[in-house]
Amino acid sequence: MYATRHTLHDAHHLGWDNSLRPVLTVAPGSTIEFRCIDASGGQLDADSTARDVAALDFSRVNPVTGPVFIDGAEPGDALAVRIESFRPSGIGWTANIPGFGLLADRFTEPAIATWRYEPSMQQPAMFGRHARVPLKPFTGVIGNAPAAPGQHSVVPPRRVGGNLDIRDLSPGTVIYLPIEVPGALFSVGDTHAAQGDGEICGTAIESGMDVALHFDLIKDAQLETPRLVIPGPVTRHLDGEGYEVTTGIGPDLFEGARAAVMRMVDHLAATRGMDPVDAYMLMSVCGDLRISEIVDAPNWVVSFYFPRIVFA
Repeated sequence: MYATRHTLHDAHHLGWDNSLRPVLTVAPGSTIEFRCIDASGGQLDADSTARDVAALDFSRVNPVTGPVFIDGAEPGDALAVRIESFRPSGIGWTANIPGFGLLADRFTEPAIATWRYEPSMQQPAMFGRHARVPLKPFTGVIGNAPAAPGQHSVVPPRRVGGNLDIRDLSPGTVIYLPIEVPGALFSVGDTHAAQGDGEICGTAIESGMDVALHFDLIKDAQLETPRLVIPGPVTRHLDGEGYEVTTGIGPDLFEGARAAVMRMVDHLAATRGMDPVDAYMLMSVCGDLRISEIVDAPNWVVSFYFPRIVFA
C-alpha cells in the first residue's frame, strides 16, 4: 500500500530527462509537499547585487524537484495536479539579466531588486521606495518528462508542461498535463511570490518555497497541451485602484508587445521618477501583457496593464 501524503525536500535536478531515476513513486490520489529552490539555484538572494547577477552560472538555473513516478500512468494519459498550498521563504529577487527578457536590447546591464516579505503573504512586498506589490504565490515550472531521449533544457515550455510561467498556477487551480512516458516522471520548481502576465524582464519575484500538490490520473485523455481549471478571480489582488494602460499597434504581435512595454517603462519613468530599469523589473512582477485585438487586419493591438494599487 502507498502512503497518501509525502514530502520531497532534497531531490533537485536540472533539465528534463526521461532516463532519470524517480526519487519517489506514488499512487494516484496522493499529495506531495515539494521543497522548491529559487530559479538561480541558490546563487541569488535578498542580499545579492548586480555583480552577482553578472556572475550567474547558467548551468545551475531553473532547478526542479523530482522526478516523481505516478503508478499506472502511461503515454496518452493526463496527470491532474491540484495546487493545494504554498509555504513561502519570505525572501526573493527580481533581476534584469543581460541578453534575456523582452527588452534585452534596451536594458543591457545587470540589475537586481531584492525582496523581503511576510511569509504569510498577507501584506504587499516593498519595491524600494516606489511601490508595494500585492503577492500571489505560484509555481512557474510544472510538468512531466518528454518522450524524446536525452536531457532537455527547463527554460522553454513544452507540450508536457515545464516553464509555463502562468501566474494562475496558484492554490485551488488544477492543471492537466499530457503524459509521454510511463510513470509521467513529474517535477516542479521555479516558485514565485508574484508575477505579471508575460514576465517581461524574464524574472518574477523569484522565491524558494514549499508547495503541496495533489495528483490524480485521467486515463486515455489524449491531451495535446496543458489545460487549467481556475477556481475564481485571477486579478482581484491587483484590481482595487484600476490600471494605467499603454498599447502597441501593428501587424506583428511580438513587436506590438515590445512597443506596449517600452511605452509603459517610459511613462513610469516620466511620471514616477523611476529609473527605467527599475520600472521594467517592477512591471515584470505586477503588470500584464494582453492581446486586446487580433481580428482587424492588418494591425493587431497589444496592451500593457499596470496596476495603480502598487502606488496607492
